[in-house]
Amino acid sequence: MGRDVSTAIAVVVLVTALAGAVWAVARLRARRGIATATQRATYDVLRRAGLAAEPLRGGLTPETAGKAVRHLRALVGAAGLAVVGTDDVLAFDGRGEHHRAQLVTAAQRAIQAGRPAVIGPADLACDRIECAVRGAVVAPLAGPSGDVPAALVALAEAEPAPGLVQATVETGRWVATQLALAELDTSRARLARAEIRALRAQISPHFIYNALTAIASFVRTDPERARDLILEFAEFTRYSLRAHGEFTTLAEELRSIDRYLTIERARFGDRLQVRLQIAPEVLPVGLPFLCLQPLVENAVRHGLSRRPGPGTVSIVARDAGAECHITVEDDGVGMDPAVFTANGGADDDTADSGQHVGLTNVDERLRAVFGDEYGLVVETAPGAGTKVSMRVPKFHPDVRA
Repeated sequence: MGRDVSTAIAVVVLVTALAGAVWAVARLRARRGIATATQRATYDVLRRAGLAAEPLRGGLTPETAGKAVRHLRALVGAAGLAVVGTDDVLAFDGRGEHHRAQLVTAAQRAIQAGRPAVIGPADLACDRIECAVRGAVVAPLAGPSGDVPAALVALAEAEPAPGLVQATVETGRWVATQLALAELDTSRARLARAEIRALRAQISPHFIYNALTAIASFVRTDPERARDLILEFAEFTRYSLRAHGEFTTLAEELRSIDRYLTIERARFGDRLQVRLQIAPEVLPVGLPFLCLQPLVENAVRHGLSRRPGPGTVSIVARDAGAECHITVEDDGVGMDPAVFTANGGADDDTADSGQHVGLTNVDERLRAVFGDEYGLVVETAPGAGTKVSMRVPKFHPDVRA
């Protein structure tokens, strides 16, 4: 009897010890891992957001949207999710893909209106018996410049609940932020490339050599003119090599261009004709430093210097409301647009050695400062001359001349 009691006590002690060990292990694991449902949900949201952000930081394309859409659907919690551009579905995940045409139509309306929309069965009608889609939420993606290039469309198997509406709208805002950061990264990289090129050579070595040669030719025959040309060259060099200020005014840029053309006319004589048409209202307009002068240099060097006989360079700056429209045109030899595009818009020296601040540099700096819609427009053809146009906002918060 005593032996049986002792055995029972031993069993109880052993079971208690095992239970304590199991409880201790479970508690230890809870401390090391995610203990609550809220923590697990938070972790999952953050992980999904990180997975979606990585491709979106490359901009919005069918490829990046395709990599992100599955994670975006998980964030929204929708039966199906589409990333829709202005005229097509960029990517889709989940149920209801056969509604693509209707989703594009709904997205276009929301994009045009610039605000979210909820659509019902009437806008998603189909003849498929097995289709369970009964509604959708459309959230436009507002870009960094105020445009709306695309929209998220979340599909539901019932009338969209307020929770789905809010989740879709907030996810859309988050996606728009990622796209804005992607554009900022692109602009920074573009500006960095342009600044490096500008620092490598702000004045063409060919121009320096030719200018000094032209000045030397007047030292004996016309000393007074040689003196004036030296002063013009000194002022031109001072402006072009200044070490401060990212921006200048149109008036300052035109003043430097006038010095450049004075020196070039000493070389070409009557072969170089210049026509200026400048609206006084646009003279104070701020623009990136050395963005107009290279266009004039290209017109003279690559347009007129290769043309037999006289040629004309025209510089026009017009007042266009909130913008200033500037054109630099020559009636020189021109070039094949296909070759121009293949070289990235750079002149020969820029493409080969980076010694000249060419059209590509100017285009990149304009886009980096003002946005992609403010790049250069080049019109050219063999034997037809070249016309380069730019638009500059009269007032821009980032420009301080």
